[in-house]
Amino acid sequence: MKPTAILSWIKNQFNILNWLPDYTKEEFSADLKSGVTVGVIEIPQVMAYAVIAGLSPIYGLYGSLIPLLIYPLFGTSRHLALGTVATDMIIIATGASMIADPGTDQYVSVVLLLTLFVGVVHISLSLMRMGWLVNLLSKPVIYGFMIAAPLIIGASQLGNFFGVETEGSQYVGNLIMQIIQQFDQVNNMSVLIGVIGIVFLFIMKKLFPIFPRAFVLIAGGGVAVWALNFQQLGVDVIGVVPSGLPSFQLPEFTLEDIRQLIPTAATLVLVQLMSVMSIGKTFASKYKYPLNANREFFAVGMSNLVGSFFQSPPISGSFSRTAVSEQAGRKTALSNVFVALVIGLALVFLTPLFYYIPIPALAAIIIAATISMIDLKEIRYFFRTKPEDAYIAIFTALSVLVIGIQEGILLGISASLIAVLYHSSRPNMSVLGHVHGSREFRDVDRNPKAMPIEEILILRFDTSIAFNNAEIIKDFIIQKSEESNKKIRAIIVDAKSINDLDTTAIEVFQSVVETLEKWDIELHFAGLKKPVLDLLLKSGLAREMGGAHFHNTTHKAVKFLLNKWDAKEKSDSDREEYQSELDKENRESEEENEDKKEKEQPENQEEKKPPHRLSDYLKNID
Repeated sequence: MKPTAILSWIKNQFNILNWLPDYTKEEFSADLKSGVTVGVIEIPQVMAYAVIAGLSPIYGLYGSLIPLLIYPLFGTSRHLALGTVATDMIIIATGASMIADPGTDQYVSVVLLLTLFVGVVHISLSLMRMGWLVNLLSKPVIYGFMIAAPLIIGASQLGNFFGVETEGSQYVGNLIMQIIQQFDQVNNMSVLIGVIGIVFLFIMKKLFPIFPRAFVLIAGGGVAVWALNFQQLGVDVIGVVPSGLPSFQLPEFTLEDIRQLIPTAATLVLVQLMSVMSIGKTFASKYKYPLNANREFFAVGMSNLVGSFFQSPPISGSFSRTAVSEQAGRKTALSNVFVALVIGLALVFLTPLFYYIPIPALAAIIIAATISMIDLKEIRYFFRTKPEDAYIAIFTALSVLVIGIQEGILLGISASLIAVLYHSSRPNMSVLGHVHGSREFRDVDRNPKAMPIEEILILRFDTSIAFNNAEIIKDFIIQKSEESNKKIRAIIVDAKSINDLDTTAIEVFQSVVETLEKWDIELHFAGLKKPVLDLLLKSGLAREMGGAHFHNTTHKAVKFLLNKWDAKEKSDSDREEYQSELDKENRESEEENEDKKEKEQPENQEEKKPPHRLSDYLKNID
């Protein structure tokens, strides 16, 4: 392999080599500023999110260290901010708690195994170029999940907020019932800290959007606990946090653990892919730079894979942190490195101070974040534009809340696919007519200028044809043929809108050809796309019909048929003479009929007559 080819391959794998040589001091300054800003904001946030996953807060910081150093090597997004994300954490808690009890060493091992598993899946999808999987999560499904997730996340923190012990659960009703049953044990000081925290966060967000309000809250809360000895009043604190950087260790697991984690990993990967791509596309479009989906999958996969060896929970893209990073002036992915440096310094120097951070303050951060996540604008948009999408979103949300996160998302995906199949099984089917003065053919029901051509029926199907709609299309062709009393001599299928056929569709067209032949009606295709034509050739149907039945455009198909029929009539002199006499009689009869119709019809109303034969047709085009 040539050196240039090797260099090109390396650059393709390590995207940082494509832009780092041109990195400027101005970009460095901007990335440093945004990295420090996000890092300070991220410290309390990721600690709180680790609690959602049933982990010690320190693991949230571990998740914002090594993975953030890995992503810039491979990622193509300049703005994506990584770390633990609330929605991911509730999925992790749901899956991991089925295998081990939260707070145990086994539970931590399961979460780290999940990080490794998720990383491997991301990388595998990238290598297999399976970015299309993102499309399985439609917007209504994602939105439905985003309606339910804040409720589950918020409910999971009610125990910490009220200062009572609760068993972890993904069911909101169960969590609320546990609080009600222990309401006489609620710690008033915990509630007071939580309420003050939520009010403080919302006021500061309103007044100073980029201000590190969560950091100030936990710092102030820690000082208050230390100075006023709130622990004696029953307020829970984080307690001892190990100091220093995470050590390298291999996740411990069994094959049974992997088997049990497959549903959780699949759900998490789909949600992460959608999150990463939606955030990445938003900012790539805004700043007009290319985003490679498969490279993004690989970058996030490597971040999780390597992170799993350094005690990181699964990480993904965070929209809120990405937005803050952009507002702080971020220019490149190197900003993630500066965030990691801030987190690293906190792990080395600040962990003794974490001891006094009150758990209700972390609960307040999470609950405030979940309140901000609830957005009803999208559901109103769905109802206004396409109510069906709103129903799918609501169905997904209710399924997640009532049945469970993984099952709810799966049901939402199923509902979306059923909706797609339903609509594709009822495609738009049109009868086309010729538009006078052009070579265009339009739907006769929607365009009054579109006139049918004598003895030719032109049909259009605006869909790919497969098992779920092939019979409906066949029935439409037969029905329209019968409605014409079989006076047509040919049917032209305007196939420009047909993107694909399956074997069922090909067999149906074979049946249509055989039926029409019994009625002396020819079937022609116009505007077939090459991949579709290739399918007909491979099946043998195209050869059976003959090349004369396939045309580049509907205009050429009409011209071919009229010319063929004219030539056939001219070749038969007896028929021509007979036809001449018949035409004369027909003209006289038509003139008499026209005189009668003119008397019966209002003035200025012209009768629209279809063009006749090639010469008449050609007069009506440019």
